[in-house]
Amino acid sequence: MDFPGSPRRAPPRLRFFAQYTHHHLAVFLLTFFSYSLLHASRKAFSNVKVSINNQWTPSSLNLSMSVVDPNSSWNGNHLFPDADSATIFLGLLDTIFLFSYAVGLYISGIIGDRLNMRYVLTFGMCSSAVTMFVFGTLTEWLHFYNKVFYCLVWVINGLLQSTGWPCVVAVMGNWFGKSGRGLVFGLWSACASVGNILGAFLASSVLTYGYEYAFLVTASVQFAGGIIIFFGLVTSPKELGLPDAGEREGESGDQEEEANRPLISEDNEVDSDANDSIQARDTPSAPKAISFVQACCLPGVLLYSLAYACLKLVNYSFFFWLPFYLSINFSWKEAEADQLSIWYDIGGIVGGTIQGLISDILQKRSPVLAISLVFAVLSLFGYSRSPNNKPLNAVLMTITGFFIGGPSNMISSAISADLGRQEMVRGSSEALATVTGIVDGTGSMGAAIGQVLVSVIQAKLDWMWVFYFFILMTFLALLFIIPLLVRELRPVWRNRRMSRLAG
Repeated sequence: MDFPGSPRRAPPRLRFFAQYTHHHLAVFLLTFFSYSLLHASRKAFSNVKVSINNQWTPSSLNLSMSVVDPNSSWNGNHLFPDADSATIFLGLLDTIFLFSYAVGLYISGIIGDRLNMRYVLTFGMCSSAVTMFVFGTLTEWLHFYNKVFYCLVWVINGLLQSTGWPCVVAVMGNWFGKSGRGLVFGLWSACASVGNILGAFLASSVLTYGYEYAFLVTASVQFAGGIIIFFGLVTSPKELGLPDAGEREGESGDQEEEANRPLISEDNEVDSDANDSIQARDTPSAPKAISFVQACCLPGVLLYSLAYACLKLVNYSFFFWLPFYLSINFSWKEAEADQLSIWYDIGGIVGGTIQGLISDILQKRSPVLAISLVFAVLSLFGYSRSPNNKPLNAVLMTITGFFIGGPSNMISSAISADLGRQEMVRGSSEALATVTGIVDGTGSMGAAIGQVLVSVIQAKLDWMWVFYFFILMTFLALLFIIPLLVRELRPVWRNRRMSRLAG
């Protein structure tokens, strides 16, 4: 199939679809499901927190628990004296995971720009599956319960899981160019939410046999996915002798390039040499990867990273604690709470897709983010007052996911790709993984701090104060977006002013 820039060009309405081949579809699906499986394995832990809490406390023989371990002798070997202590430790495990995950993202982004991303992704998926099996299944089969061991295994798991996101975003950035990136990445960024849904389904389907089987099933599926990635993923079009996304964009006409220039530019004026990129030049030597400090200094990277830190704190708090909250606050069965929590992810999928499409139409990202975050504050306030009614709770949960998960998906995928392919590094995959690691790593740092705060606030106060905390973090994310919004709209205001003066 012809690429854009070839002598025969598709009509404008079909050009968006004509630029893609079956290779693009294969890359889209492989990267989509590889990260979905990584998220599914994380979801297994959050979906069985009530069962783990019961297992680790003397309440393991309480009639209200969903799974009773047949080994009654365990009642004398509990880790914690009460459920509150166990809940705080579960929050600590979330924090440990996210801190190690955040540190790993900074490292994995640099590694991904220097090694074959297919090998890095395969290693991360398979080795992470092994740690999940050891953490949740092997320890239960051997009746080995040790807090230090749990913490060490979870640190290793966080480091291994961090190999996923920088690699898959960089691979997608290699294959899919600026044109339509908001829509493509909006659809593709649903991989995390689909993984949450898949993880909830797998966990709830085997939870009656014991929480250890939730870990076993998800780890097995993830390991198999890693094997498929090793044999099937092509990380760059150049491996097949095709031009990459940056080169295809560089071959577009002046009018098309004007419409497709990076959305995080300082202004609307692009110099004629802005099309030159590290990778687009026909030089015999491979381009060098930019340094970590250089990536941090790229326009927009730090502000988007800080905004994402606040937003990911809220998004991941729902990810880690929503089934637990529904089960404890409304006394719903754990399996029912797991299934109901899927609606938050459905809202995130729809939100990321629609908001990405709107940002493509407007050719601007920050206005869409700002408006969504305003509604996110309102939706959080509304969901905090959700009654003990499952249909109404699901509706409010979906709306909240739309305005929280949507912007979160857009920053971590389409905007990260924009930041890694702006004028000074456009077409350089050697910047994509590093920038993605910085944005997602900073976000995970914020999420890590949030998880321990959520568990402490919930234990010392109540869930209403947890939602107030979420509202505060969402408002802070909006404050970080405002300078980017002003910078992106300033050229529009200047052009309108000039038009009035000329008129």
